[in-house]
Amino acid sequence: MKLTVIGYWGGYPGKGEATSGYLLQHEGFNLLIDCGSGVLSSLQNYIGVEELNAVILSHYHHDHVADIGVLQYGRLVQSFLQKSIPTLPVYGHTKDQKGFQSLTYRSATAGKAYFPEQLLQIGPFHISFMETKHPAPCYAMRITDGSKTFVYTADSAYLSDFVHFSKGADLLISECNFYSDQDGGGPGHMNSHDAANIAAKADIPHLLLTHLPHFGDHNQLIEQASERFSGKVETASAGWMWEG
Repeated sequence: MKLTVIGYWGGYPGKGEATSGYLLQHEGFNLLIDCGSGVLSSLQNYIGVEELNAVILSHYHHDHVADIGVLQYGRLVQSFLQKSIPTLPVYGHTKDQKGFQSLTYRSATAGKAYFPEQLLQIGPFHISFMETKHPAPCYAMRITDGSKTFVYTADSAYLSDFVHFSKGADLLISECNFYSDQDGGGPGHMNSHDAANIAAKADIPHLLLTHLPHFGDHNQLIEQASERFSGKVETASAGWMWEG
């Protein structure tokens, strides 16, 4: 499977870029994980709007769902141009009913509930969930194609449960909204040492830091994470790819 970072900023997009969005591809199936501000524009550098097969959302904060509305318009326009385009399933949790109900729009998109205690299959991918520590109900995801596995923390303060949840994964995509000398727990985020501690304790070979802050030098995040984790550490960037 191939994972491409579409957007990686926390809160709001950097100039010409996007907040959270990740394109996962395998066996001709295109799954978008989160759909934050700027994601729809950037996504089209890789695939057309009509080529998406499904979307899954970790939670309903704007920097993870802001482009759902324009995605719905995009699919609707494409349905006028291509009569065979199917309704796009958008998977979300139901702890926020208003957020979930917004996922259905005419014939363009249909909200599909996922149940965090159950394994979910979307196309060739199997997804399990873990509730995170965040101001809004939010779920981390462990995704596998049966061969390779990665974990996406979504938004969360540090939780020791991430270690067990991430064991055996090939890649950890961890939010990192703060530097090591800052405590992100209050707003429900992690710092560089938090992310590194999970990767080290779960014995994961590769750590990608994402949901990055709009201040400081991101190279310091790598340096700080490397103080606690001896594996490969990178910061997310638009177009960053991992092939498992």
